[in-house]
Amino acid sequence: MIVRDLNDAKNTERHVFSEGWDSVRLLLKSDDMGFSFHITTIHAGAELHMHYKNHLECVYCVDGTGSIEDCATGKVHEIRPGIMYALDKHDKHILRSDAGKPMIMACTFNPPVTGNEVHRADGSYALENA
Repeated sequence: MIVRDLNDAKNTERHVFSEGWDSVRLLLKSDDMGFSFHITTIHAGAELHMHYKNHLECVYCVDGTGSIEDCATGKVHEIRPGIMYALDKHDKHILRSDAGKPMIMACTFNPPVTGNEVHRADGSYALENA
């Protein structure tokens, strides 16, 4: 059984920072669960261009508001607490957090991340050893 405290993990190498977001990675590849699990904060007013070419992601909004834009269709979906989205086709997207308050997101990745990933220039995470 794995039990971790989010507040404790914030003070470890599991807390990763990047432009417009920070993420506490509670489960990683090394935990051998087949996926990783993160609590990610999208900073207030952030606009993040992402394209997980190597990973599938599922996200649940815990707090805050914003939107996600599907770059293939131009369709924009509201994000608020209780909304889940899944990038089941490696969807290129733009995630926007409303000004004034960050969004808190619970995220899963398959394959799991190793822990130090940040977005590359194309908006993706590299695969381990790639």
